[in-house]
Amino acid sequence: MDVSRWSDRHDEDESPDAETLRAELEAKGYMVSRHVYRPGTYFDEHTHRRDKIDAVVSGRFRMTAGGEEVVLEPGDWASIPAGTTHTARVLGDEEVVSLDATRT
Repeated sequence: MDVSRWSDRHDEDESPDAETLRAELEAKGYMVSRHVYRPGTYFDEHTHRRDKIDAVVSGRFRMTAGGEEVVLEPGDWASIPAGTTHTARVLGDEEVVSLDATRT
């Protein structure tokens, strides 16, 4: 699992926003859809047939894959290669607004 942090891609005075994240993902060749997950949402171990990126617009999302665990915060994303078993969980009391990107 490869993680990209907002703070590594942008100036520190620039706040994460959905439009910028969507444009970054589409420029990488991904089809993007928006999802909102309630607090407590958990996705058990699963895989995808295509390369995927989960980007966080707001809230906090914990992802695990290949024995690695990361917490994604606003503007961050995790790249999940096709066939990789992974899980995800919404952390805290805030909804997660996520951009789900699938390789086209």
